[in-house]
Amino acid sequence: MSGKRVLTQEEIDTLFSGLTGRPDGEGQVDAFDFTRLDRIPRSQIRVIHQLYETFIRNVSTSLGAYLGTYASLTFVSLEQISYGEFLEGLESPTCLAYVNLRPFDGVMLMELGRSFVFGSVELLLGGGTDAMMYPSRKLTDVEKSLIRNVLRIVLADFSDVWSGIAAVQFEVQSVADEPMALNVLTPAEAVVAVSLEVKMGAATSMVNMAIPSIFVKRLRDRFERMQTVQQTEAQRDDQVHMAMLLQQVPVELEVQVDGGMVPADVVAELEIGDVLEFDHASDRALAAFVNGRPLYVGKIAAIRDHLNLVVERKQEAVVSRSTTAGSRT
Repeated sequence: MSGKRVLTQEEIDTLFSGLTGRPDGEGQVDAFDFTRLDRIPRSQIRVIHQLYETFIRNVSTSLGAYLGTYASLTFVSLEQISYGEFLEGLESPTCLAYVNLRPFDGVMLMELGRSFVFGSVELLLGGGTDAMMYPSRKLTDVEKSLIRNVLRIVLADFSDVWSGIAAVQFEVQSVADEPMALNVLTPAEAVVAVSLEVKMGAATSMVNMAIPSIFVKRLRDRFERMQTVQQTEAQRDDQVHMAMLLQQVPVELEVQVDGGMVPADVVAELEIGDVLEFDHASDRALAAFVNGRPLYVGKIAAIRDHLNLVVERKQEAVVSRSTTAGSRT
């Protein structure tokens, strides 16, 4: 064939209508929000939750020892929100600590409730833990210095629990009074927000923490390795626990001597002192059954006026139990 075929206008319209997916050329367009949060997988969120559970147990002891009073922390909530939403939920004025995540880039934020801040200062200066109305004012330089010391105790335990994921040193960069004092994150940037309740004596307060989601996502591979290790350890622990339980389970051990057929009238006339001869050589191996299953092979031996089975090897072939007359030892 020679020459080129020219499409008609009707054929061209048909082709274009097929590309759109609809005869009339109309298509469906979905809006995409480029500022939406970059969500962290639930598997990582579960690991973070476990880290905080360990953290609150450890820091309760450390904080109580440092302040000289009973301290108790309770996990309240964990959610993924934007940095702007986190700031909107803070008081003004407040005590907001900016914490570096060394050697990684990024800053974690910690908001300390007034009862926790002024209660800690009161204890460090020799006061008590009675509940009282604390002033709504900015902290003095002396109070900020004391709070920095408290934060060092808290963040030391926080670094310890994170060591299973990565070697992160949480160090206080600065302590501010207003949420908008430092713009370390954009309002749309995602954070993992955690709320903890702190009780010291009769005073109750809140501590809110926000970790940049991008920091958590960079450690995704380490989270996955930690989950694998936890699953392996859990399986090993389950096996050890099961083995300990099975050690207490009673089993039935039987040794059977196959002696051939014996007439019923002979058995009926047996008396004390009679000897019944079996068709089984004395040096022939015997099968030992554990819960009805042949498991060992051995020989009978007399030790201290008792008959005993000396195990020679494990059973290799499956031996069916005889239903003929026999003797059990």
